[in-house]
Amino acid sequence: MSTRIPTPGELRERGFRALVRELGYADALRFLFQYESGYGNYTEDRRTILPQVTAADLTREAEALLEGRRKPGETAGS
Repeated sequence: MSTRIPTPGELRERGFRALVRELGYADALRFLFQYESGYGNYTEDRRTILPQVTAADLTREAEALLEGRRKPGETAGS
């Protein structure tokens, strides 16, 4: 098997041939039709959908979760 990265067209062709080899033409097409490219701009959308969380927020939350899991008298390093 070649280790070079093919062009997008070569990748599509080789990928489709692999699907056909494993699934046959009909099932390869059924598989491909399950996927759609979607629409919109996820990067922009997530700014309005997801909460604004910083690394410090995540660290505090992780530490709080770990605190709840420690046994009495157990320290962070033990």
